[in-house]
Amino acid sequence: MLHIIIALLISASVPDDAHQRGVNLYKQKKYSEAIAALETAVQSEGPGTPAYKESVVMIGQSYFMLSQSVKAIPWLEKVPDSNEANYMLGYAYVQTKEISKSEAAFARLFAVNPDSAAGHLLAAQMLNKKEFYVEAAAELNRALAIDPKLPETHFMLAELAILGGRLDEAIDHLKAELALNPSFAMAWYRLGDAYTRQEHWDLAIPHLQRAVWLNQNYSGPYILLGKCYFKQQDYMNAEGILRRALVIDPNNSSGTYLLAQTLIAEGKTEEGRALLAKVKASLQLR
Repeated sequence: MLHIIIALLISASVPDDAHQRGVNLYKQKKYSEAIAALETAVQSEGPGTPAYKESVVMIGQSYFMLSQSVKAIPWLEKVPDSNEANYMLGYAYVQTKEISKSEAAFARLFAVNPDSAAGHLLAAQMLNKKEFYVEAAAELNRALAIDPKLPETHFMLAELAILGGRLDEAIDHLKAELALNPSFAMAWYRLGDAYTRQEHWDLAIPHLQRAVWLNQNYSGPYILLGKCYFKQQDYMNAEGILRRALVIDPNNSSGTYLLAQTLIAEGKTEEGRALLAKVKASLQLR
């Protein structure tokens, strides 16, 4: 009788051991081994228990990390109330070309209606973060079809257009965004950026100034504004604005290089060359 009790106790401990072993293997990024251990553990874990939920999510995530989305999905679908599962499902469904399911997973993650304009915008933001740019653009256009005045939608389309080198398209979207939200500093910055890329320095300057006035704690528009002044040979203004940029972001190599070029153009050769040496040294350390 005693040996039967001992055997039962040993068998009862196996799932717990398998679960903890699987968790440890997952943390070590040994995903294939983690799957084997957790699939053993989950067989004896009651659905709805914390251990079951953790096992299921980690199995799904392990398959996902192994680029096996088809195998990940059935596990992640078992816990639709889990933020971690919905996060992975959103991307896994995209990889299996199930876009409507991807939208639904992201919508559950943020508690919005997947068929709403906001739902499509959120899906686009999540897809954009993982560089699913084509899919993100499609979601943004769906959002605009529902609500043409939805804030940030035109801005995101502009970002994608800039990424693709379609600057005129980006400018149109940024103007549409700013018509809806004229206090959006990043939109002014990106509009100035687009004109800078086209080397329309005079058109870029007022937009970059607006970006600076709305947000004085971000170095990006200061640096581009300094570049515009430099290109116009307005070295005094270029120096002033670039020095302000480097107060905000002292290690910015682009700003430091531009200031060095400006100082050399002004005849402040010694300081300019010292800054060039600083830029060269920082690049060598990377």
